[in-house]
Amino acid sequence: MSVISAGTVVLDGRVHRPGWLSVDDGRITACGSGLVRADDDLPDCVVVPGFIDMHCHGGDGVSYPEAPDRAAVLHAGHGTTGGLASLVTAAPEALLAQVRTLAEATRRGVVDGIHLEGPWLSGRHCGAHDPSWLRDPDTGEIEALLDTADGTIRMVTLAPESPGALLAIRRFVDAGVVVALGHTDASYEQTQAAIDAGATVGTHLFNAMRALHHREPGPVPALLADPRVTVELIADGVHLHPGVIRHVVAVAGPDRVALVTDAMAAAGAGDGAFTLGGLGVDVTDGVARLRGTATIAGSTATMDRLFATAVGLLGGDDAALAAAVRMTATTPARALGLRGVGVLAPGSAANLVVMNADLQVLRVMRRGTWLM
Repeated sequence: MSVISAGTVVLDGRVHRPGWLSVDDGRITACGSGLVRADDDLPDCVVVPGFIDMHCHGGDGVSYPEAPDRAAVLHAGHGTTGGLASLVTAAPEALLAQVRTLAEATRRGVVDGIHLEGPWLSGRHCGAHDPSWLRDPDTGEIEALLDTADGTIRMVTLAPESPGALLAIRRFVDAGVVVALGHTDASYEQTQAAIDAGATVGTHLFNAMRALHHREPGPVPALLADPRVTVELIADGVHLHPGVIRHVVAVAGPDRVALVTDAMAAAGAGDGAFTLGGLGVDVTDGVARLRGTATIAGSTATMDRLFATAVGLLGGDDAALAAAVRMTATTPARALGLRGVGVLAPGSAANLVVMNADLQVLRVMRRGTWLM
């Protein structure tokens, strides 16, 4: 058993200054406030639960289906100890092959599962997805993907207005898959119907979906209003105005907001030329756009950057710190049905991030082992 003590520790959603926790056999066995004799004494550090990124396509120059271990290592170095490997729209056989690769990576514990972002998306809001491969939900394809994945598909994103979408939502929910709504031109009523059918997540809210209008409100207010729904926000300083982020957190609360990177291969790799789902992407000053267009193509963010941004946007105090923990760990874990992670409490996995006072990552522990 080892004991970790730090100047600030967020335990079970509460900020303790100072605080401590004990780790044995990959799990937290006890925790509390105050000073204790510790194996790792970190008086000037902040310890929070390991981040969970429920929407990430890659990093370190590669996409997840190309090199899942390499992408996961890059993000682990920035505090991500769990989450999903996201796939973009592709031809049917190519998508099946990518699912096979990531199913094996999931079984090895590299990621917690697969996120299919497409191919059942709206052509009006396809973003950085190849429009030539967009299609309506098909029972045969869905069954083939579920069979190939063998339980490793944890979330799918689809446009609820597509023909057959409600049947697809029910089938995925029956298979234990979280259904997210995104890349959509759905009306308010179509969004409500999809939520009633079992959808529980809004994929990168505002981005790649019909804009809010006072007479035709579209999906945004329907997703925000329903307590059954968790909404993703890409808080990278590019996808959303800071005021929008603050407003969504105020309306929905941090227990219904999950910060996601939507990172593509360029995360951690600098500016240059990349690909996303076969489409060319150019990254300039850290902003990824489809080649020759103004369309944003994912992000180059990492979860530590989103965490620090959230703390600052929400005021920088203990309440902001606790809210940021929920949005980067506790809420995504709950939304994905991941048990024993996303919180530092007795019995939970010893997944944690050690940061300095400026919220820069110093050390990362996953399942009781220091990764750095």
